[in-house]
Amino acid sequence: MKRKPSINIRFAERKDLKFCGKTDFKHVSEEILERNIEERAIILAEVDRKPVGYLRVEYLWLKIPYVSLITVEKEYQRKGIGTAMIKFLEDYLIKNGHKVLYSSSQANEPEPQAWHRRVGFLECGYIAGINAGGIGEIFFKKSLEDHARSAC
Repeated sequence: MKRKPSINIRFAERKDLKFCGKTDFKHVSEEILERNIEERAIILAEVDRKPVGYLRVEYLWLKIPYVSLITVEKEYQRKGIGTAMIKFLEDYLIKNGHKVLYSSSQANEPEPQAWHRRVGFLECGYIAGINAGGIGEIFFKKSLEDHARSAC
């Protein structure tokens, strides 16, 4: 009988800096990642104690939570890990008084768009040509008030 892997979702710690730097595609400096870790802005997913997923949240205008990056290593995708990281973030945001969560996906990425819709995000906007190559960005919004009621 095959053993079910142990999945753990938690905030990143300083010891996770190397994985965070690798996962963030070197777009963010180590100094900023360290600050993000201190601010509880990076969530890590582990399978059998091995980091396999990463979520970074930023705050628009220092108050509106926005998922700026979520990624799961290829061999662990489609196993509920991204959804578990979103749920962990939602629980944290609700406890801290937030009522909404935003995210986005490039317009040429149908799979991430479908994933956002599956986990309860609704499309709420579009910015044309914001990414390299003139590719647009689709924005998503998720109400945390519905989530808070269903958690009771």
